[in-house]
Amino acid sequence: MTDYSITLKPVYSFPADDVPEGVKMPEGWTLSWHQVETLKALRDPGVDVVFNTAMTSDGKSLAAYLEVLQGECSAIGLYPTNELARDQESQTNEYIAQFKPVNDPRVVRLSGAELEIYAENEGLRKGSAIATRTSQSEVLLTNPDIFHYLHRGAYLTPDDSPDKLWGRIDKDFNLFIFDEFHVFAAPQIASVINTMLLIHCTNRRKKFLFLSATPDEHLIQRLRQSGFRCRVINPTEKSKYQFPNTLEQQQELKSMNWRQVARLIQLNFIALDSSSKVSEIWLKENSDLIVSHFQQHPGSKGAIILNSIAAVKRLTPFFQELLQSLGLTAGENTGLSGRVTREQSLSADLVLGTSTIDVGVDFKINFLIFESSDAGNFIQRLGRLGRHDGYKRNGVEISFDGFTAYALIPNFFAERLFEAEAHPLEPNATYDRPFLNDAIWDNYRTINDFRGYYSRWGAVQSFRLFYDLGHRTVPHYAESREKFKEICETVFNTNLKSVAGRVSGWAKEWQQLSGKKGNPIADDACSFRGSSPLQCGLYDLTEPNEADRFKTYDLPGILSNLEIEFWTEAAFMRSLQATATRAQQPIPKGQFAHCLAFMKLVNYREERSNWKFAYSGNLGDKANAYQVQVLTGIEIYQPENRWAAEINKRLRKKGLVCYVVRHPVHEVRLRLRLPMHFHIYPISDNYSFHDATAPYAIAFGQSALLLDTLAYQLKTKGSDPLIF
Repeated sequence: MTDYSITLKPVYSFPADDVPEGVKMPEGWTLSWHQVETLKALRDPGVDVVFNTAMTSDGKSLAAYLEVLQGECSAIGLYPTNELARDQESQTNEYIAQFKPVNDPRVVRLSGAELEIYAENEGLRKGSAIATRTSQSEVLLTNPDIFHYLHRGAYLTPDDSPDKLWGRIDKDFNLFIFDEFHVFAAPQIASVINTMLLIHCTNRRKKFLFLSATPDEHLIQRLRQSGFRCRVINPTEKSKYQFPNTLEQQQELKSMNWRQVARLIQLNFIALDSSSKVSEIWLKENSDLIVSHFQQHPGSKGAIILNSIAAVKRLTPFFQELLQSLGLTAGENTGLSGRVTREQSLSADLVLGTSTIDVGVDFKINFLIFESSDAGNFIQRLGRLGRHDGYKRNGVEISFDGFTAYALIPNFFAERLFEAEAHPLEPNATYDRPFLNDAIWDNYRTINDFRGYYSRWGAVQSFRLFYDLGHRTVPHYAESREKFKEICETVFNTNLKSVAGRVSGWAKEWQQLSGKKGNPIADDACSFRGSSPLQCGLYDLTEPNEADRFKTYDLPGILSNLEIEFWTEAAFMRSLQATATRAQQPIPKGQFAHCLAFMKLVNYREERSNWKFAYSGNLGDKANAYQVQVLTGIEIYQPENRWAAEINKRLRKKGLVCYVVRHPVHEVRLRLRLPMHFHIYPISDNYSFHDATAPYAIAFGQSALLLDTLAYQLKTKGSDPLIF
């Protein structure tokens, strides 16, 4: 283990030179340059799409809702996580209380679970529930998934007009806000482009605002290609940030109304090897470092952000016991934490979490330890620190006396940063944020951006929307339909007629395989985050709050990290209903409708368990096809799992959208530069079942479509790779 330390300068944001006429502000408030420029762009009739790339904590949310707070605009805010939407709901209501707009805009937050409960309580179909909730708000906070599916007709009956929901919603709201959009990959970007084009072709011009410190260049390029008039608000490029070296310089900037958006940070790089559980082991072995920080800096609040849910689950009780003697609390916040547990975690002295807390949630902490999977993830997580001078506890202001971060990074990355020839960083030196960010981007692991996805799969969504616009109930969209087709073919560099042929072919193949109507491949291509064919229902015995024990998790994660007991669907649903009645609290059931199996989560494994998929036939022909296909007969192989037979009884019958390659998983990950959490798994067939390393790799659902855009790079001729 090697330790390097640098100092990050504080960041100050330039105040606006002028505020547009008529803009009303609370007394004593000033706006930053980027906030005013965003407002001007949204008011400019020559601009359709605005990208605000201000730094983390520089008030991008206020920039987004400033027009709403003048009482002249209604907006839909789209947030990638429910945690972020909940955080934004609180922030927006605070803004409304301070700005006091004359129309007193109503704020409604709508997640999938809340939609289901509201529909059930009101005796409504989901489509009607969405229509009701949107009509009751001037600010709708939801996720891009719901926005996607309401434009795809997912909440309608076959006889409904395809524009029954989006026709009115798109007219009622003036501004569509996409926050933290950089966390999404090519399928989600393609979806948003398609939805924006649908709105653009069927409605008067609307405004779209993307808030991200690292906007996706492919998105901007394709929007410009399709005729959207874009404006990028980039304070860094315009030298609207200052990074003072001394307290005197900070005081001078404050006297000129420059606003501090990030504090001085002591950043320590901890270089670790790449073995399993290495970060978890380091945290336990260096727990005295955490204890001493709380002892030396009373009033501190900290966060530990890791890549593994199982690691957080194992570490949380360790730190709860450790900190209890100091009168301090520790909480967890992961995708498998219940709602009550997640909410309570944000008030703990130390919160341990995963990606559920690194995406935009406004933490008030002065101590951070984090892992990261790539450059963007590193910058995102570091951005959680140094945003606030302190916090309130029981009505008392508590000030932080410094900000410290520990980045747990791979050895190779530390070497590139500090030891390699022309290394960008020196130990114990001081740097500004843009310089550090550039060093991280240039030297961390580069992951694939799947740019081939747009032309290969993005147009499948275009075809589905084009087809819907031909519905007998909407003849008035005939001109809009042709315009939509023309732009989509340009943006995705394809022909919708050829896409229609592919879609038809997939449907025929599925009919031959299953004897059923449908089109699983097209359905995955038209989904937002992909379907979850391996999703299982979990009853979490480790969850303290009874009403939060009913969860879902993918089978691969269960096999690797969880100790489970098998359960029947009937018993699971009976328990859910009984719990809801006992707790007098509705529990959404929709997420369990298509689960592969149902289980009790007994505990988290101390060590990750090995397993693989198995196929009863020959995978050679499947791998040589180099195409997405639907397979049945896939099972799991995990000898120590006494429930494997029950799982396989269900699994082997399922038709799974997949992509098979003739290379081991580790090799595929390295050669194709796949993201850390890309869902690809080992699989053997009858001829390789006993091989020590499974010679094939398989991806399912949307991951299969993504792999399809890269797998040509794995083709070989003889022993030499083909060059494309």
